[in-house]
Amino acid sequence: MSAPTTAPPVDAERTGRRIEEVLDRLATSGDPAVAAAAEELVRSLMDFYGAGLARALHLLSAAKGDPVAGLLGDELVASLLVLHDLHPEDRDTRVARAVDRVREPALDIVDFDEESGTLTLRARESAGCGCGSADSAKEAARAALACFAPEVRNVEVETAPAGPTLLQIGTAPTGPR
Repeated sequence: MSAPTTAPPVDAERTGRRIEEVLDRLATSGDPAVAAAAEELVRSLMDFYGAGLARALHLLSAAKGDPVAGLLGDELVASLLVLHDLHPEDRDTRVARAVDRVREPALDIVDFDEESGTLTLRARESAGCGCGSADSAKEAARAALACFAPEVRNVEVETAPAGPTLLQIGTAPTGPR
């Protein structure tokens, strides 16, 4: 946990003026679609950061024990921290946190190839109804990893070999007693 805990100082007033200047330049460029897209981009970013800050405040005010743990476990706040290289956990810890969020089927981390950004997971066979296909596990893992570990660009899911056969309800065991 050695990532920086504070961002470099920013002059908020100067930054606000700069954003206004850029939007004004785009508005006078003659292409209304470009100006509208830029304004929409700024609004979307403001919504994203505003929601992240509001969530961080809520998590801190509701925290019992370690308030940082609540922030690190929240998808929105974690994604902001990762985006700005402020997340204090290393990649492997963040990947494990994301994979732990996938409930059905349970997944084990097999390997991560840094060069390709491919994470290989193994789906453990569930003893239940067979719910939770490898495709749904892959999609659930991708969704969680997008927030916690964007370094993972591809997810592969292997199926674990089937374990011992379970006795079906209502059948008698065969063989010696």
